[in-house]
Amino acid sequence: MAGPEQVAQQSTEVLHQRKSLGQCPLKMAFTGVAFAGILGYFVLYSKKKPEASAVDVAMVTAGVAQPDNTRPRK
Repeated sequence: MAGPEQVAQQSTEVLHQRKSLGQCPLKMAFTGVAFAGILGYFVLYSKKKPEASAVDVAMVTAGVAQPDNTRPRK
């Protein structure tokens, strides 16, 4: 069994905690935004109308689509 001095020493130790994340927060934020954008694109692409092209979906995802891009072609 451990003595009182060993119990006191063990209770003050920090178990497996790192001081830093190990990755740059800016890199993690950029990766998260890119992942969300890619996921949003594929969600919109899966719900697109048959007459819409992949470029139309990309323009809607980026927020630069005009009404003529979103209306069905004749």
